[in-house]
Amino acid sequence: SGGEQSPCLFQFREDGFLVLEHFFTVEECDSMRNAIQRIIAEMEVPPHCRTEFSTKEEEQLQAQGSSDYFLTSGDKIRFFFEKGVLDERGNFLIPKEKSISKIGHALHAHDPVFKQITHSSKVQELGRKLGLERPVVVQSMYIFKQPGIGGEVTPHQDATFLHTEPLGRVLGFWIALEDATQENGCLWFIPGSHTNGITRRMVRAAPGTSTCVEFVGSEPAYDDSQFIPLPISKGGLILIHGEVVHKSELNSSDSSRHVFTFHVMEAKDTSWSKENWLQPTPELPFPSLYT
Repeated sequence: SGGEQSPCLFQFREDGFLVLEHFFTVEECDSMRNAIQRIIAEMEVPPHCRTEFSTKEEEQLQAQGSSDYFLTSGDKIRFFFEKGVLDERGNFLIPKEKSISKIGHALHAHDPVFKQITHSSKVQELGRKLGLERPVVVQSMYIFKQPGIGGEVTPHQDATFLHTEPLGRVLGFWIALEDATQENGCLWFIPGSHTNGITRRMVRAAPGTSTCVEFVGSEPAYDDSQFIPLPISKGGLILIHGEVVHKSELNSSDSSRHVFTFHVMEAKDTSWSKENWLQPTPELPFPSLYT
């Protein structure tokens, strides 16, 4: 591909991530924030669906695994909550818009604003620069990282959750809708960690098991000193290689850290694992990034 000469892309191949400041305008960011406020205003949360979202493995298995709500969210717009925001009866202890951890996983398909951003000409152009021939969108999420309670996301690789054969075919687009700082939970990466494959996978559990998903393998112990923080200002985009190790800390500040993120797969000569929690459906086959 003609992209080899670009210093940007060289950096991406070296590090496994790339920071592009001011990729989206402030207006585009605000249009996404306004769209999500509308979606929350209309949100109906059935009590049995009040799944608290967690990134710690046992809780992941409890909260998401026992829940069809998570497993069937790939082609819908669904709501996941922070820990400790619901009482034992499932009622909100704080305003619902402050209690949401994330909304996923098909905003790119069902909301016109997020669809337009995902398929925007600058994203398509970036895909072409990266040499993607048949990129498809597999999922999207709006992440809130609420002030004071926005939980940490432990070190992980996206390919643990979105497995392809061969590996290296999944790419995250992570858009800061507010300034992401070390105080409010910006991303941290281990540069170059995308070249060692993966050691853990989240797979659909066998039918009849108590959870819907299970983990195979384990996450190695990462050396904290190897992570570097990537603060980025509102409108910035971070490209994330599917195998690069990254994390974010608890948001202990009093400002939120809203993000819209979506994942793209190069579909050419690639197979999507049948064991992934997320599967294309007849209602929503993975749409092409290029329109």
